Amino acid sequence: MYAYIGITDTNGLTEYKQARFSSFSKGLKKLAEWLAKYSCTEVCMESSGKYWIPVFNILEKTCFVTLAHPKYTKPQKGNKTDVKDAKWICDLFMCDMIKPSFIPSPEIRQLCDLIRYLFKLTNMLTGEKNRAQNCLTISNLKLDDVFSDVFGNSSRSITNYMLDHPCERFDVAPFVDGRCKTPVEEIQAAGCYLKPLLVQIANALLKSKKHPDLKERYHRIKTRRGHKKAIIAVCKMLLTAIWNVLSKLESYNPEGFLEHRPVNEAKILTKSQALELFRKRGYTIIDDSVVNS
Repeated sequence: MYAYIGITDTNGLTEYKQARFSSFSKGLKKLAEWLAKYSCTEVCMESSGKYWIPVFNILEKTCFVTLAHPKYTKPQKGNKTDVKDAKWICDLFMCDMIKPSFIPSPEIRQLCDLIRYLFKLTNMLTGEKNRAQNCLTISNLKLDDVFSDVFGNSSRSITNYMLDHPCERFDVAPFVDGRCKTPVEEIQAAGCYLKPLLVQIANALLKSKKHPDLKERYHRIKTRRGHKKAIIAVCKMLLTAIWNVLSKLESYNPEGFLEHRPVNEAKILTKSQALELFRKRGYTIIDDSVVNS
């Protein structure tokens, strides 16, 4: 690893100091001592993979380290060597032409490492659960059809008993928790399939011109809370309408969802603003001549 120090005197002349150090901890400590020898407190280094982290950990204790993205320190084309790269980064840093990258404090960096590791372990756990569920499926054990959580207490007690007593017929009732009899688990199991279907139906109906009630509710909520909240509100609207149709055996009536708001007399709109308002609410505007013909 090569290091360059640029020392500019009062006459504008720059003198360079060059040295080579090992990338082990002992060599990095010698680098810190070498920088302190020339009273160098500002260091610029290029970020390359994970190799910059050991150097940064040693130098941040005694220097203000600027970590530069490689796109800001890209050298000119030619004979590229480590020595030339070190001198090039030194010149750029002295001319204040390098934008520093944000590096959080050591405590935050440690917390980020723990969070990344936790996320990785969670993904590994999910993958192992999927692999175990596939093993149950190919073994003709469709526990996922009767349990919302295959790795719950009831399901695990059944699988553990089958592993301890292979090829034995037994009654599963003693292993099933009493809470599994409630319909809440069935609702939760069906929700993951019903929600994506309702979202697809809602997106398709919003493109249609036959349902201004859906468009009106969607645009009214979207302006305040965004697309995702608005589309879920339309899904809830559809689910409510389906329940009423099936339970009351009545035809769908959109009048119950359309809001007839009184006109605010103090509100004055131009003709173009009024036309744009109607277009946003799903109305298609045509000329009178087209209607008469």
